[in-house]
Parts: sequence; C-alpha cells; structure tokens
Amino acid sequence: MAGLRPTSPSSSFTSRLLLMLTVLPLTLAAFAFVLQWRGGLTDPTTRWGPDRKEFPGMERSGPARRSASNCVDLLGRTRSPSFPYYRDWKFRYGSDLRPKLCITTSTSAGLEQTLPWIFYHKVIGVSTFFLFVEGKAATPNVSKVLESIPGVKVIYRTRELEEQQARSRIWNETLLASFFYKPCNYELFVKQSLNMEMAIIMAREAGMDWIIHLDTDELLHPAGAREYSVRQLLADVPRNVDMVIFPNYESSVERDYIKEPFSEVSMFKKNFDHLPKETYFGNYKEATRGNPNYFLTYGNGKSAARIQDHLRPNGAHRWHNYMKTPNEIKLDEAAVLHYTYPKFSDLTSRRARCGCKPTKEDVKRCFMLEFDRAAFIIASTATEEEMLHWYREHIVWTDRALNMKLLKKGILTRIDAPMVIVQGLRESGVFSSAIAAAQTTISKDNFLLSMESSNTSRAIESIGISSRKISNSRESQSTARKILETAETDSHAIPPLSPPSMDDIHLDT
Repeated sequence: MAGLRPTSPSSSFTSRLLLMLTVLPLTLAAFAFVLQWRGGLTDPTTRWGPDRKEFPGMERSGPARRSASNCVDLLGRTRSPSFPYYRDWKFRYGSDLRPKLCITTSTSAGLEQTLPWIFYHKVIGVSTFFLFVEGKAATPNVSKVLESIPGVKVIYRTRELEEQQARSRIWNETLLASFFYKPCNYELFVKQSLNMEMAIIMAREAGMDWIIHLDTDELLHPAGAREYSVRQLLADVPRNVDMVIFPNYESSVERDYIKEPFSEVSMFKKNFDHLPKETYFGNYKEATRGNPNYFLTYGNGKSAARIQDHLRPNGAHRWHNYMKTPNEIKLDEAAVLHYTYPKFSDLTSRRARCGCKPTKEDVKRCFMLEFDRAAFIIASTATEEEMLHWYREHIVWTDRALNMKLLKKGILTRIDAPMVIVQGLRESGVFSSAIAAAQTTISKDNFLLSMESSNTSRAIESIGISSRKISNSRESQSTARKILETAETDSHAIPPLSPPSMDDIHLDT
C-alpha cells in the first residue's frame, strides 16, 4: 500500500467531468426517444417525408395527439391530413378565430361538385356558406345533405324570395340597368347580385367579418399567407382596406376525360396581374391558341369585402359602398382558381342552359363573353364527334412541348394544394360521411315551413322593409336620392371582363 500514490484533486475532477459528459448526452437521447415514442416530439428528419400529409406552415395548432390506444377518429382512420382549421371531419371551429369569412354562391350543381367545394374551403378557414339553390341543387336528395353540413345555410328560390327581391332598391338604380330583362347569363348576373345583397344582411347577422362571392367551379388559393389559410391571409390585411381582389387563374386541362376537376387538374394559366407585361404580351399568341382571348372566359377576378355599413354588390365580381369609394387592394400571390370547361360534359350541357338561337347575332343576347357564345353554337349545332374535336382543339392542352415552354415562361403554373386537399378529403370519407349524416336532418318541406323564424326569413324581411321605407317615407326618399347620387361614381356593375388583348398594347403606347 505504501507504493500507491494518493489521487490528486485535479485528476478526480477530470474523471467526474468526463463521466458527466458521457452520461448527459445518453440521458438526453433517452429522453428524446421517450418523447418521440409517445408522440410529443417531431423528428426534423422525417417532418416532410414522402408519407407526411401536411404542407409547410400547416401544422396542427391544437393539443397534442392522443395516445395510440385512443387515436382512431370517427372515420376509423388513425391518421388524417393536418390543416389549420381541420379537426377531424366535423371541422370544429373556435369562436375566437378571426376574421370570420363567409362565401355566398348561386348554384344548381349537384353534390359531386358542391361537397368538395364546401369542404375544401372549410379546410382553408371559411366558416359559413350561403347557398342560393335551384335546379339540381334544390332537389330533396341534394338539399338535404347541404342543410345538414354545419355552417351551411341553404336558401331556396321560393315565391316569397322572388317577391321580396322584386322590391330591392337595385331595380331603381342604374347599377344593373344594362343587364335587366335579358336571358341566360344576363339574367343570372342580376340574380347573383340580388342574392349577394341578401347575403350581406345574413352575413351581418351571423357575425361575419368578410364576404366573397364565388361560383361552385372556383376555389380560393391563399398563396402568400404564412399558412395555407384564407383566414390568415385576410387577418394580415390592414384595417383601412375595405376590399381585396383575388385575380383569377384559369384551369388548363391536359386530357378530355376529366371526371373530378378539383381532384385531377393541377395546371393553371396565370392572370395578367401576376405576370410581367412583357411576358404576357410576348407569349400572348401561343397562350391564346387561336381562341378569342387569353382566357376562355372572364379575367377580372373576384373580390372579398369587409362587412360594414352601406355595403352593396357591384355585380358578381365586385362589391361597392353606397356612401363612399372603398379602399381596395389587389393581392399579388393569392388567386381564385377557375375551373373553366374542365369536363367535356360542360360543353354539351350548354345546350340546355339557354333558349337562344345558335346564331352569331342571337347568342349576343345570352352570353357576355365571346368564347361562351362560340361554345354554345358548337354544342347546339355539331355532332358529338365534331364537338369532341372542337373541345380538344380549343380547351385541352395536349401539346406537351408548348406546355413546358409556357410553364418555364411562367404563363402556366402547377398548383397541387387544392388537388391534394380534395383527394385527402375523399379518401378520408368526408363526403360519404356528410351524405350519411344527412339521414337525420330536416327535409326540404320542413325547412320551408320554418323559414319565418330563420335567418333567411329575417334577411328577406330586412330587404323588403328597407325598400318599403324608401318608397313610403319622405326622409327615406331623400336618403335614397343621396344613395343614388353617391352610387353614380360607379353607376354600372362590373361584368365578367376578358383579360387585356393585343389591341391594348396600342392603347398604352
């Protein structure tokens, strides 16, 4: 023992330090493993792996997932896509989420189109829908399902509705004067404006902050937001802004056998507003492909309006205010995706929409845009084979070399998010569950009987009362004159407009 040298204090400290440095990483690694195994930690290396069903900026903001023994949802799935406002298929919303956005539409579409349209917009943050239905959308089998979906208000085109809308102040203004008493698209344009007027009242009663009018062949694309959320997009809009314009993109289908456009189409043609001027006009001829204009149909987008006093529709594409010129901005990334003639049946169905004669002169009474007129004539006069040939030539993008060129130029773009969302909803059984849940809801007849006490009835009555007050009171008549004088600053509603053409180059120079 005498030969052993005592351990110095410095070597003892070194040994303890080495032991601590060895044990500490092992302890942290074990702790991280336990957290990850229990679902409390996300491994960064697998966060965006190929089997991950989320987009960047779309993480679930609610509480952590339940344990493995309790994680099966109502649809029998253990995993589901994660989006800002998606809480299993019921889409539960917190009352404190702001701003609240509603969509209003006038539609005759069936469930195959309407259900994906509704639930897609629920996923990106829309809380309320005002559906003015007729045709197929108003049939009992369809309307019963729509009525059963939380946040969806169905308004039927009843005699009461038509009588109240006949007393709308719009008929006494110059706003829609050039569209009155004309068939087909003109009649629809007036009907949409009257429905939008009613939707404003319903939106106020429902506590909405924003309202937008969309057709059921259009999807909002909230690009530029911190997450894939239209609610987040509008939350970032300055308070002094009254209206926000979403430029529209137009679908560019690549085959003639599309069945479910929202699930199958990912290529779109960009709007003029989102392209450099030289790129747009420099590729105009190739992008138009012999059609009357750059877009097949309209190119002036849609706008969302902040709910406020004196708000009014300005046609189906814009809003205005009776008492002031609204402060309006145009978004430089977000868009409305317009699925234009994506199915061959969209061409053939034109024959049943209008009673106009299929001549170049008579179709001007029915359709505002040139391509719609040409499509109606073809659908009314050509054989099935001739129509298919015309459809492929004018609508389907089969030239892959041209597609690649325009994709590189930025004229065409790939947008996958809506397709992925709708596919995920379908695979999760959301649409089939909505149809099954409708078995316990009220019928159309019961709904109509209860209209007197519904929000719909109150909205109709509000419009009727305001019209009667204007016609029966001197004070209200002076107010009406003031409103009309203010409205003269924008005396005609903005119709669907084609994008700029090559002729506009000469106007600018």
